[in-house]
Amino acid sequence: MAEVPATANVVVIGAGIVGNSLVHHLTRLGWTDVVQIDKGPLPNPGGSTGHASNFIFTVDHSREITDLTLDSVAQYQEMGVFTQSGGFEIARTEERMEELRRRMSSARAWGIEASLVTPAFVKEKVPFIEEDQFIGAFWTPGVGVVDSLRAGTIMRERALATGELTVVPTVEVTGLDTEEGAHGRRRITRVRTTGGDIEAKVVVIAAGVWSPKLGDMAGISIPLTPAVHQMISVGPCPQLSEKEGEISFPIVRDMDTFCYERQHGADMEVGSYAHRAILHEPEDIPSIEQAKLSPTEMPFTEDDFDPQLEQAYELMPDLLGAEGAEIRYAINGLLSLTCDGNPILGESEVAGLWTAAAVWIKEGPGVGRAVAEWMTHGHSEIDLHHSDIARFHAHQKRREHTRLRTTESFIKTYGIVHPAEQYESDRDQRLSPMHDAQAKLGAVFFETAGWERPFWYESNAGLVEQYGDAVMPREHEWDARWWSPIINAEHLRMREAAAVIDLSAFCIFDIEGPEALDVVQRTCVAQCDVAVGKVIYTPVLDAKGGFKSDLTVMRLGDDHFRVVTGGAHGMADRAWFSGHLPESGTTTLTDLTDDVSTVGIWGPKAREVVASLTSDDVSDGGFGFLTCREIEIGGIPVLASRISYVGELGWELYVAMDRAAELWEALLDAGAPHGVVPAGIGVYGTTGRIEKGYRAYGAELDSERSIVEAGMQRPKVKAADFVGKEAYLAQRAVLDSGEAPKAVLCTLTVDDHTSASGVKRYMLGGEPILTRDGGTLTDGHGHHPYVTSAGSAPSLGTHVLLAYLPPAEAVIGNQLAVSYMEELYPVTVGSVDATPLLDPSNERIR
Repeated sequence: MAEVPATANVVVIGAGIVGNSLVHHLTRLGWTDVVQIDKGPLPNPGGSTGHASNFIFTVDHSREITDLTLDSVAQYQEMGVFTQSGGFEIARTEERMEELRRRMSSARAWGIEASLVTPAFVKEKVPFIEEDQFIGAFWTPGVGVVDSLRAGTIMRERALATGELTVVPTVEVTGLDTEEGAHGRRRITRVRTTGGDIEAKVVVIAAGVWSPKLGDMAGISIPLTPAVHQMISVGPCPQLSEKEGEISFPIVRDMDTFCYERQHGADMEVGSYAHRAILHEPEDIPSIEQAKLSPTEMPFTEDDFDPQLEQAYELMPDLLGAEGAEIRYAINGLLSLTCDGNPILGESEVAGLWTAAAVWIKEGPGVGRAVAEWMTHGHSEIDLHHSDIARFHAHQKRREHTRLRTTESFIKTYGIVHPAEQYESDRDQRLSPMHDAQAKLGAVFFETAGWERPFWYESNAGLVEQYGDAVMPREHEWDARWWSPIINAEHLRMREAAAVIDLSAFCIFDIEGPEALDVVQRTCVAQCDVAVGKVIYTPVLDAKGGFKSDLTVMRLGDDHFRVVTGGAHGMADRAWFSGHLPESGTTTLTDLTDDVSTVGIWGPKAREVVASLTSDDVSDGGFGFLTCREIEIGGIPVLASRISYVGELGWELYVAMDRAAELWEALLDAGAPHGVVPAGIGVYGTTGRIEKGYRAYGAELDSERSIVEAGMQRPKVKAADFVGKEAYLAQRAVLDSGEAPKAVLCTLTVDDHTSASGVKRYMLGGEPILTRDGGTLTDGHGHHPYVTSAGSAPSLGTHVLLAYLPPAEAVIGNQLAVSYMEELYPVTVGSVDATPLLDPSNERIR
C-alpha cells in the first residue's frame, strides 16, 4: 500500500464514484502528481457507491442534470459496466399521467427515446406485474443498471496507468490548513491525515455524505445532509432465478407510491422515498469499525417501510409473495441531499479548495469530467451554474436551512413538482423594508435567494374585471397554478399608467480603486471606459465564449463602478468579479446588497410621478436613457438609473434600506392620481420582459450559448481585452463569413391554445419545438429546440415563447408547433433576433 506523500499538485479526498472519476479525468487532461485518499478500503470504501441500487433513469426536467446523466451513461457504456434493461414509470392516477405527459416533453426536448404505454405493454415486459393497479406508464428503453464499484476501479486504474496518481486508502483526513491571501480570501495549503500531512495548493472534497465535516475543517459550508433511503431485497424469487445475469426485466418506478422495484439476480429490490425524512449529521455517521455493514448502511427501521411493502405486494404479489421468498437484506442507506436538489460543485471561497459533492451514481462520471474540465480550463462543456457552490447565500449555508428544506423535499423525490412551486420551510429569511406594507396589500410572496418578493398583489384584483379577457385567464388548473390573472392586469396597468416594483433582491456590489476600470473591462464584454454617470448593460463570458452572466454596471466615479445583478445568481457573480481583483489589494469589492434597496417605477406616467417629487430635471433631455445620477425624491437621496427591463420609461432607484419604505410610499402616493399601482415580479420577470424579447440568464443565457446565437452582438467589439474575447471574435468571424450560427434565439407566438378537450392550454417552459406536423428539429449543436421562457404578452394579446431554433427554421412567419402535454399547438416565428414584438423602435422607453 502506498504511503501518504509529503506533497501533491492536487489531492482528491474520496474514492467513491465521483472521486474515482475525477482522478481519471484530471490525469487524462494532463494533471500530474495527483493523490487520492479515502478513509475506507478499496474497492469499496464504505460510501453510497457501494450500496446504492445503481439504476439510471435518464429523463429529468433539468437539462443540466440530464446532460450529466447522459454523459455518465456514455462513460459507463464505454467501460462495459452498463446493462441496459429499460424502465417504466407507472401511473396510478390521471394526475400522474399528466405528469408523465410532461416528462415526454422533457424527453423530446433532450432527445431521449421514450413513449407513453398501456398497462398491457408493461405486462408484456414485466409479466409478474398486476396491470389493474395502474392506468399507464412512461417507457424509457435506455434505462439500465451500472456496476459502480467496477466503474470506479476502472477509472482509478486508468489514472494509475498514467504514472501520475498515488492512491492511499485507509487514511482519514484530520484537518485542512489554509493561509490568508489577497483581499482576505484564504487559500488551501495542506491536508492533514492519520498517515501524515500533504502540502497541496489544490484539494477536491469528493467525500459524499462526509463532505460537510471536511468543509468545516477549512471553514467553508458544504450544505448537504445525509438522508436515509430505505431499501430491501426480497428473494429468491423463482420468476427471477430462472433468468441469467443481474437484470433481465425492466425496472419499475411506482411513482404514486414513491417506490421502485428493481431486479438484482434472483432477488427483487424494493426501494422507498415515501417514508418520513430521516436525516443524519455527518459527525453522527458510524466509523467503519462501528458499522455492522458499512458506515452508510444504517440499521433498518421497519415501521417506516411497512406501508410501502404492502403496496409493492399489491403490484407484484406473485413475485414478492412467492414461496421461499423472504427479506434477505434491508437497510437505511444514506445518500446526499441539498436544499435545492442540485449537486455542490466548483471552487469554494477558499482558493484552491474545490467541491464535488451531493452527486448520485447516475451523474458521477459526468460530474467528474465536468469538474476536471472546470479545474483545467476554467469552464466545462456542460453548463453547471445550477450546481455551482458559489450560488449559496449566507442563510442557505446553515445546516438548519438544509435540514428544513430537505425534510420538505425528500417526499417530492418521486413527487409531482410544478416548475413554479414554492418551498414552505425556512421562509422570511430576508424581508425588504416594504414587506409589511406589501403584505397589507395582499402580496403573494415568492422566494428568491431568501428574499420574499411579491409576485402579484391581491389589492389589484379589481383590475382583472376592468381589463376582462385581456388578462388572458387560464382555464386549466396546472397552467394556472402558482399564477394569477392579476399579473397580467398589473402589466396592462403598467403599460397604461405606471407600476412600482420592489427589486430589493438585487445583488449590488461596488468595485473601487485604481484598477477598478481594469477589473470591469476584463470581466465585461461591453465598453466600460465610459463617462461617469453612464449605465452599461453587458454580458459576462467565460473563456470559451459562453455566458457567465448578464448584468448592469454603472460608472459612479473615475475609479468607482457599481455592479447590479439578479439575486438568484448574485453570489456567483460576486465570486467571479472577486476572482478578477488584482492581488495588490488596492482595488476592492464591497457587497452592498444588505445596505441598498432597489425600487423601480416604469410606465408612460413614470416621469410625471417622479417629477412631482423632485426638483431635478428628469426630462429626456435632462436625464437620458442609460445614465444615472444622485437625486432627491420626496426629500430622500437616491441613485437613479434610467434603465428598463420591461420596455417602459422609468428608473431603478437605489436607496438606503432604512429609507426604502418611505420612498415606496412616496411613489405610490404621488402615483395614485395617475392610476399607478404596485406590481409584482410576475410582471418584471415574465410579462414585461417577454414582450420585449429580453434575454434572462439561466433561461436563454448560459455557458453553452453564445452572444451571436442569442442575437446580442453589437456593431463593434472594444479594443480592451476581456475574458472570452478570442472566442467571441471567432464566433463573429463565422457570422461575418456568411455562415449561420449553430442555433438562433427566436421569439414565437402561440396561434391557437385549444386542446383536444376544448380547454385552452398555456405553456410554462421546457416544451419541445417541432415542425408543424410534429417532426423533430435539430440545431447545429445536435440539440433539439425547446422553450427557454414562456409567458403571457397581454399588450399583444398572445402567449410568447423564446427558443433557440436551427438557422433554417429561424425565419419570420415560419409556422412550427410546440408540444405541450403530448398535444401539438401551432406557433409562428415572430422575431429572429433581439428585435422585440412590442415597440420594436423602443419609443416607449424614451
